[in-house]
Amino acid sequence: MKYRKFGNTDLLVSEVGFGAWGIGGPVMAGDVPIGWGDVDDSTSKRALNHSLDLGINFYDTADFYGLGHSEELIGEVFGNRPDILIATKVGHRLSSDGKIFTDYSKAHIIDSCEESLRRLKRDSIDFYQLHTAKVEDFENGECIEALELLKQKGKIRYWGVSLNTFNPHPEAQYLFEKKIGDGLQVVLNIINQEALEIIQNAQESGYGIIARMPLQFGLLTGKFTKSTRFSEDDHRVFRLPPDILEESLDLLEEVWILADKYQISKTSLAMSFILSFEGVSTVIPGIKTSEQATLNTTGITKISDEDRDKIVNMYYPKFRDLLMRMK
Repeated sequence: MKYRKFGNTDLLVSEVGFGAWGIGGPVMAGDVPIGWGDVDDSTSKRALNHSLDLGINFYDTADFYGLGHSEELIGEVFGNRPDILIATKVGHRLSSDGKIFTDYSKAHIIDSCEESLRRLKRDSIDFYQLHTAKVEDFENGECIEALELLKQKGKIRYWGVSLNTFNPHPEAQYLFEKKIGDGLQVVLNIINQEALEIIQNAQESGYGIIARMPLQFGLLTGKFTKSTRFSEDDHRVFRLPPDILEESLDLLEEVWILADKYQISKTSLAMSFILSFEGVSTVIPGIKTSEQATLNTTGITKISDEDRDKIVNMYYPKFRDLLMRMK
């Protein structure tokens, strides 16, 4: 495993981290699935331990993943170990009638941080993120005040924002201009390259970057076929319906030629593409099993600038329209 500096912080993070949404288990917001289907906690714990054996020291979760269950599992496995770096998030809530809403009030952030620390069994959170906050939330001021207070009290070491999937630019620009926060989480993969400009600006400004969704809901692993279908408690049932799945697989055939060229798996190519950008500190594939942990850390290689540019140049003519229909 290789390690990278997280912006201007003193965090040295494994270039492959552990995305812990999936281990939170199945949760519904009303009739909308917001998890990844059934999971087995013993399998999740083995995956966490095996990931550490592979050199992964960075674990990204949220208080909303499994409504706290993901944090609880990480806490049970790792506790307050100083060699483990934990990033979690705050701001998403579920109302009594099953509706998702956001809360970036000072009181909620401070209370939620304490609850996350309790579930994680930690004295401090290494990187605390506002979960898709907007510019208007920053301008309100309460969330920034709360984060700075938590940092002063030693409850968190650094903070940042997990940016929106489809239009992350306004929030990133706000942080850059105000020179606040320490890092950002963005979506970056072969199909979604919306954040490339942000990553360049973040590198120049000293912000760490977490790249999430490297495999675009599993689409970039190569394991799906045109007949793949998802269960009703898996959010991919509406993100990857049969027509979008079929079109995606057809478009990706040109990309997979490069996997053959480098003699690596499709997963390894997807991960290698992201890590070819120096501004990326760590990439966090979703991991639910030990086997997935191994697959996500094996075969990562340096791809040429020419081949990286081939993928970048495919974005607007081929992938962006498809991406907009995956919302």
